[in-house]
Amino acid sequence: EIISMDSRQVYAGMDIGTDKVSAEDRARVPHHGLDVIRPDQRYSAGRFARDVRRWVDEIEERGAWPVLAGGTGFFLKAVMDPIFAEPPLDAVRLEALRAYLAGQPRDRLEAWVRVLDPDRADVAMARTLEVALLSGIPLSRWHREAPREADGLPGVVVVLDLPRAEMDRRIDERVAGMVERGLVDEVRALTAAGYGDDDPGMTGTGYREMTAYLRGERTLEEAMEDIRRSTRRYARRQLTWLRTQLPDSVIHIDATRPRAEQVGRVLDALREAGIEAPGPSRRERSTP
Repeated sequence: EIISMDSRQVYAGMDIGTDKVSAEDRARVPHHGLDVIRPDQRYSAGRFARDVRRWVDEIEERGAWPVLAGGTGFFLKAVMDPIFAEPPLDAVRLEALRAYLAGQPRDRLEAWVRVLDPDRADVAMARTLEVALLSGIPLSRWHREAPREADGLPGVVVVLDLPRAEMDRRIDERVAGMVERGLVDEVRALTAAGYGDDDPGMTGTGYREMTAYLRGERTLEEAMEDIRRSTRRYARRQLTWLRTQLPDSVIHIDATRPRAEQVGRVLDALREAGIEAPGPSRRERSTP
């Protein structure tokens, strides 16, 4: 069973722009981590890690293999190396603070972060301010000193490598395909439902560019080029993260090779790690 690690595919109603797997594929293989929340809700790496631990337990109880696939490095890190137990924040005060912060200009928020928690300047500013103001302790200090909320999950990390030119070609192909499948109509429906640029889901690549097109600020071709450019930049950042943040034990596989060969290499890596094929008694065998 597959667990999506894509931080955008958690949003319901955002299928084309996040390139979710088809309904047919979901019917063949169970998927988790899709359509979890609305586009105006937040979904943190910490919550993802907690959800993953629950999904993994349920998957293993069914005698199946959990396979985490995609997309967001921080989600993977939260599973492998869980973050601190988040401080309790008063729900009423939190909602009031979020409403207030949403009305402040970015430069003001940046100035506050530099004062309250300079170690986290320009990183998740809203969350940084929420924790610092409502707990009285900077978020960076929580990260350094608070105990982890759980042990990391064991597993084998596999990276599929592509030459940069081929990656760029696939990005261009993907953007064209999303527009052909109805990305414009999907974004139009989301805006008609009341979701705007500041909602967490709508800040993702593809949605903000198409929103600008629907407002008449860009032509369709300009919006598509903006998406291609933003996606290529994001891919570069992902590659940097993979190089610097993953453990030395990571398995690299040439994604230009035949698919059967890639699958065989993954299965070899699992066997080398002592991970057995799934089955009804997997938990009893105490397989890692």
